[in-house]
Amino acid sequence: MIRNKILALVFLLTILAGQLNAQDLMDMLKDETPKTTYTYATFKTTRIVLGQSIENPAAGTLQFLIEHDFGSINQGAYEMWGLDQSTIRLALEYGINDWLSIGVGRSSYQKTFDGSFKAKILRQSTGEKGKWLSMSFYGCAMLNSTHWADTSRTNYFSSRMSYTAQLLLARKFSNSLSIQLTPTYVHKNLVPYRSDVNNILAIGIGGRYKIAQRTSVNAEYFYQIPGFINSYAVSETEKAKYGNCLSVGVDIETGGHVFQFRLTNAQPMFDRAFITETTNKWIDGGIFLGFTINRAFTVNKPEVPKG
Repeated sequence: MIRNKILALVFLLTILAGQLNAQDLMDMLKDETPKTTYTYATFKTTRIVLGQSIENPAAGTLQFLIEHDFGSINQGAYEMWGLDQSTIRLALEYGINDWLSIGVGRSSYQKTFDGSFKAKILRQSTGEKGKWLSMSFYGCAMLNSTHWADTSRTNYFSSRMSYTAQLLLARKFSNSLSIQLTPTYVHKNLVPYRSDVNNILAIGIGGRYKIAQRTSVNAEYFYQIPGFINSYAVSETEKAKYGNCLSVGVDIETGGHVFQFRLTNAQPMFDRAFITETTNKWIDGGIFLGFTINRAFTVNKPEVPKG
């Protein structure tokens, strides 16, 4: 009788030990399953310098942007090397969720209103579902609200509109270095000359290098594809081709603010204008000192999972 009880106890302990070993094995296999780790903070803000970056405002976060450019420094002492002049843009950007954001803005340059959205397509990551780069799509509609230059002719509201579409391709190579390519399409409903084109193609390249925990140096260049470059009036008898935009800046993060100081040969601060309507050149001193103040406000805190 005692022998049977001992055998039954040994049998139960054997089964229990087997179950524990099986559970330990499952836990080990579970721990070894590759996990997806997403890259974050490829850039400090939603801009590299003037151009869009791969970043969106966080879900439920409202960003207020104050963008300001002085005049060009080649105007000399009488204009205090451009400090007597100013161009300003105010904007709001809101993160609807983790992959979609919207924005509105108003610029003093051509009294332009703009509305935009940015949607994430891919996120750079490592692990089970690793992705080599991040990809987003950006779209913007702009409205020029200045008075009509010629009121004697028939003017259409649609002539005030222009549009930008961009594919943002970025990779964070290290904690310090990030690079982005930005193929760009711009459409203008109205162009000044018959020889101009309504559809313009350009490609931007930009990046940042982190020099301190909260400071980075940024640069970007937008190259207009030959055959898709429009003209502007130099005088009543002369025209010239628009040039390419080159900008460098420094981003400084201080809590809820990001301050950017920049030098650029483009005075306007919205996509269509600085990409396709830049008239100044660095070599001629056509350089504008500017800054952006980016302030983030938490409007809707994301829910934290319980348990």
